Amino acid sequence: MANRLASSTSPYLLQHADNPVDWQEWSPEAFAEARERDVPVLLSVGYAACHWCHVMAHESFEDEATAAYLNEHFVSVKVDREERPDVDAVYMAVTQAMSGHGGWPMTCFLTPGGEPFYAGTYYPPHPARGMPSFRQVLEAVARAWREQRDEVTGSAAAVVRQLEFTPLPGSAVDDDVLAGAVVSLLGHFDLANGGFGGAPKFPPSTVLEFLLRHHERTGSVEALSMVSATCDAMASGGLHDQLAGGFARYAVDAAWVVPHFEKMLYDNALLLRVYAHLARRTAEHRHARVARGTAEFLLRDLGTPEGGFAASLDADTDGVEGATYVWTPAQLVEVLGLADGVRAAELHGVTDEGTFEHGASTLRLLGDPDPDLAARLLEARGRRPQPARDDKVVTAWNGLAITALAEAGAALGEPRWVEAAVRAAELVLRVHVVDGRLRRTSRHGVAGRAAGVLEDHGCLAEGLLALHQATGERRWLTAACELLDTALARFAGEEPGVHHDTADDAETLVRRPSDPSDNATPSGASSLASALVTASALGGPTGYREAAGAAVARAGLLAAREPRFAGHWLSAAEALALGPVQVAVVGGSAELVATARAGVHGGGVVVAGEPGSAPLLEDRPLVAGGPAAYVCRGFVCDRPVTTAAELAEALTTRAR
Repeated sequence: MANRLASSTSPYLLQHADNPVDWQEWSPEAFAEARERDVPVLLSVGYAACHWCHVMAHESFEDEATAAYLNEHFVSVKVDREERPDVDAVYMAVTQAMSGHGGWPMTCFLTPGGEPFYAGTYYPPHPARGMPSFRQVLEAVARAWREQRDEVTGSAAAVVRQLEFTPLPGSAVDDDVLAGAVVSLLGHFDLANGGFGGAPKFPPSTVLEFLLRHHERTGSVEALSMVSATCDAMASGGLHDQLAGGFARYAVDAAWVVPHFEKMLYDNALLLRVYAHLARRTAEHRHARVARGTAEFLLRDLGTPEGGFAASLDADTDGVEGATYVWTPAQLVEVLGLADGVRAAELHGVTDEGTFEHGASTLRLLGDPDPDLAARLLEARGRRPQPARDDKVVTAWNGLAITALAEAGAALGEPRWVEAAVRAAELVLRVHVVDGRLRRTSRHGVAGRAAGVLEDHGCLAEGLLALHQATGERRWLTAACELLDTALARFAGEEPGVHHDTADDAETLVRRPSDPSDNATPSGASSLASALVTASALGGPTGYREAAGAAVARAGLLAAREPRFAGHWLSAAEALALGPVQVAVVGGSAELVATARAGVHGGGVVVAGEPGSAPLLEDRPLVAGGPAAYVCRGFVCDRPVTTAAELAEALTTRAR
């Protein structure tokens, strides 16, 4: 019999709808039941593409005896972290503090008032590798609840007190901080393999964007070399799908050979942006090729019928991680024939020993790409069982995709990508805005119940601002400013520049989350700051720039001390340091527009159209009746230019 998740709009929750565990969604009713029964709440948090979430589900949540114990002694609540990032953030902080690490599945035990008193991640069905079994944990928690109630509730109250939010003091992000961040990142840079730190190794998307912007502003060779080396290493490794494009979530090794195979929308959107910007700066074909493949992956494999982009593809297929993607030499020969099979094995690093499991290898690129071999292998791979897709549309991640497709489409001359970004933006504005407020997700064109958080407002606003530049249409700027006004009004903290991740009228949790750190995705606060910078440059309200500067200053200590977790903040600071650059092209010159988009510095803006058709084009007339380009930095503007050569020269000027 299906439990109470059967009517959920979350693919992750629906994966658990047939469990014998009597799961409930996060709701006041679940906690009311816990109070009435006088039992603790088991909170289990995960997401649809999470491999170890699937493992724990099969081992424990599908087990009748374990489910019976849970149903008797707990109220069990399932949360999709992608739908409720606020719930996830609050209890992840607890899990990291209690266990010393975090991750998913996340397993927390709460009082009926929502206060956490014990937390961990994955628990095996039997004691292993120093971990107790899940059943042992359940029995110990149930016994403590019965026999040591005062200690349990006292511990929970102490945990809640430790969760109290203290904002960082203001600290300027000036030239010294920006240059110091590059030096700090050099200290963590992996000279042999690219990227930062050791295994497991995640794509450092926001950090790469910052380094690229720093190079554009200062000419730093070190910054550009870190970007190029990392992008080349990721693109040639197993992290990158050599056949279909797109990137996996992370590599389990330091050399990018073996990925954790789930593919997330946010990773691919952020990496598309980085590779497109790098191609603009280096004019290297390989960077443009990776950008094109990633964009096509987004459209082909993550596009939804309604026009949005799905959240992810699973890591495993039929319970086997990577089964769709890995190859043996014999399988290559079977598909390609002996000669081409041997050649493909050499090109892609497929060995008899294997680089993955059971003698299979991931595909790398150890030479020049061979489109014919790749097409034949992809066709054969398409006949294999395919990973499941989480097809919910997440507002923030679609905002990232809209930004990337609009910018990459404009920079690389691909109008289809811009058109796809337009469709996604129209879907989100049509479906996710309910009664004037933004919702977090939708599925099959129906909005979910969860309210939008700060990153939804910031990331979507950034996407709409990118569309305004790519299309010249004023409607995108108007919609973006409406989102930013809501964010400034509803998410503001008690001090200038401080922002919470949830709105002032959102559901009350044991703590109002406010995490400024950039991780796999930009933080909500840095997304807001970045969007405010761009909107101010595009002619938005005058207060936006001041609000952006105050927000960036609040992240100054984070940027100075931990730049690996402040990449998006540093990118916003780079844009502010250079003005940001504004390029207004009037008169419909395709050559001037192309030159502007190729030469503009990171964080700068380009708008083209007829005089007066957009705020940035007002009071900027034609010159001698012909097209012209106006270049400004901050509050200082150059004289208008009328040729591509003059514009290119104007855009090469760097800050002193």
